[in-house]
Amino acid sequence: MKVVDLLREKGGAVSTAPKSMKLSECVIMMSEKNLGSLVVIEHGQVVGLLTFREVINILAKRQKELRQGPTPPVAELTVDTVMIQDPITASLQDEVAEIHDLMVSNHQRYVPVIEDQRLVGVISFYDIARVIIESHVRENELLKSYINDFPEAH
Repeated sequence: MKVVDLLREKGGAVSTAPKSMKLSECVIMMSEKNLGSLVVIEHGQVVGLLTFREVINILAKRQKELRQGPTPPVAELTVDTVMIQDPITASLQDEVAEIHDLMVSNHQRYVPVIEDQRLVGVISFYDIARVIIESHVRENELLKSYINDFPEAH
């Protein structure tokens, strides 16, 4: 299966943020829209990815510093200070299995999909897992059907 097929089923809705946006505003947007990620854009190009993992990491860092360390307060942070810079991306013609392998090896749960230098979607680890499970279920049903229709040996 290709990424284009997955996006056709899922839809291509994408939420973005400029890299200068306050992290606190991003967190509110992600919470209100139930988003796991925001694609960070500058001059129409993908420059980063913000997920709840980066938010949790910066909150943990501030807490370890007892909120007095060198890390600025969360209200002062902008997206570009905590985002994944230059995230792995996919194209519409990439195989979903290849993107899955990249996601696992890079520990990246969300992948922006770029076509002709334009952001056209985001796929998540959940999206890929769903496709893989559905594929296995279909294969299992076909095998059961084949076994049930197999003529008995005499």
